[in-house]
Amino acid sequence: MPDSALTPERLAELRAWEGRSETLHDDVTAAPVRNLAATLDRDDPLPQAGTALPPLWHWLYFLPGHRQSEIGPDGHARRGGFLPPVPLPRRMWAGGRLTWHAPLYVGERIERTSTIATVTHKSGRSGDLVFVLVRHEVRNAQGLALTEEHDIVYRPLAQPGDPVPPPQAAPAQAPWSREIAPDPVLLFRYSALTFNGHRIHYDRSYVTEVEGYPGLIVHGPLIATLLVDLARRQRPDATLRSFSFRAVRPTFDLHPFRVCGQPSDDGKSAQLWAQDHEGWLTMQAQAQFA
Repeated sequence: MPDSALTPERLAELRAWEGRSETLHDDVTAAPVRNLAATLDRDDPLPQAGTALPPLWHWLYFLPGHRQSEIGPDGHARRGGFLPPVPLPRRMWAGGRLTWHAPLYVGERIERTSTIATVTHKSGRSGDLVFVLVRHEVRNAQGLALTEEHDIVYRPLAQPGDPVPPPQAAPAQAPWSREIAPDPVLLFRYSALTFNGHRIHYDRSYVTEVEGYPGLIVHGPLIATLLVDLARRQRPDATLRSFSFRAVRPTFDLHPFRVCGQPSDDGKSAQLWAQDHEGWLTMQAQAQFA
């Protein structure tokens, strides 16, 4: 039986990771904030001590620092450690839910406690899927500032003849809309800012020949960040209270895509989504304002 077989015994071993936790510390330095603003084509004032960290930009911190000898063939760290050693080769950030309780600021020392909440197995149309839910709590000197649920999905490599999920049309009306050109430079800069070595974002021969995708994949967190950035551009004085997002289908670097939004009538929330060049939905999200 292959090492990748998800037997009942293997699934029980993976579920034994539930409840594991780790706590990391980091400093909210100014350079990543300045560089992400440049990557998103923003003309923000230079960050300094006391500058509020924009929503989702905490992803610039608590970065993985694995040694080069610990990196696996896909550019991620080899399986095991904090995350369970799921034996399926494709790993994707599937979505998440975040709630802000207080701002984070440049110059602060912050702490993140992460816990493996659940490990779930499902059988999809193209084989086994394993979902890992990680819960994060981020604190500063004043206490809890952010809670986050992070959905990770593991899946097999694509095979000839695998069924393709039917695409879903994006909403027709988009009062908020911005076109994004996902060229390799944008993807490289975001990978560098988040110290993300996953080869699907920058290694075209790997992503097409090994993982079977047609092009470089745009990072799910980058698309989520661009959706929140769209809301910030449209509602610069609003405070984001919560944000949830779900990846629907991959976005590739082969064509421009759009980030879009529809605010509610009372202005307290907005439906946000990303769509590809053909109008198919690639990510859907919801923002709640304070």
